[in-house]
Amino acid sequence: MASKKQLIVVGDRVLVKPDDSMDKTNFGLYLPQGIEEKEKIQSGFVFKTGPGYPLPDPSDMGEEPWSQSQKDAKYVPLQVEEGDYIIFLRKAAIEIEFERKKYLILPQSAILLIVRDDILNKINPEG
Repeated sequence: MASKKQLIVVGDRVLVKPDDSMDKTNFGLYLPQGIEEKEKIQSGFVFKTGPGYPLPDPSDMGEEPWSQSQKDAKYVPLQVEEGDYIIFLRKAAIEIEFERKKYLILPQSAILLIVRDDILNKINPEG
């Protein structure tokens, strides 16, 4: 039986499908030519996110680490969501290839801007 591989993103990391068309994004953002060389800025779509920033469990303070039972970890969630279009600092990204597709892994702190489709609906729900 063949097993299907999956990518699991950890911590505050984000898996991005890079957008190679840098002239104009689908969202109407114009990026000047040469910006990726000068400023090292890139854009792409968030493919997957990690769970966020781990929080310490205050009830575990003072106990020995090896005596703890396994508890579900608690996290502060990330601001980005799957499907968001982002502009980020390229130098913070690590390029990987998974099943013949190129992705970038970067920390949330490298993200400069998030473009989300439903942002206008949240501000003005009636259109």
